[in-house]
Amino acid sequence: MENFFKHDKRLGIPVPDLLQEWEAYSSSTQDYILFHWERIRGSIPDRIAALEHVINQKQAQLDEEMNFKRSCELNSEIAELASVINELWLWYRTNQDISGKAHR
Repeated sequence: MENFFKHDKRLGIPVPDLLQEWEAYSSSTQDYILFHWERIRGSIPDRIAALEHVINQKQAQLDEEMNFKRSCELNSEIAELASVINELWLWYRTNQDISGKAHR
């Protein structure tokens, strides 16, 4: 799996990292990649739920925050987490054929 995926620190999941065109891989290698992608893909909703929980905590902090600078920081952190969630949903919606997303 390490040869076909790299861990994306920002997203918190491995993402496809193919060095060749999809068609250059044998069908057994494609099956292997797709099998592992489906396992990763299946974990994305849990990752999103965890990030949503963090957002809710930060929004609760924001409701109580009186310091303007800290409020701005919290807003920025929330926006970044929302951006990560958006990207995770894009990866989740990627069909089993990862060939289009694999070449970033």
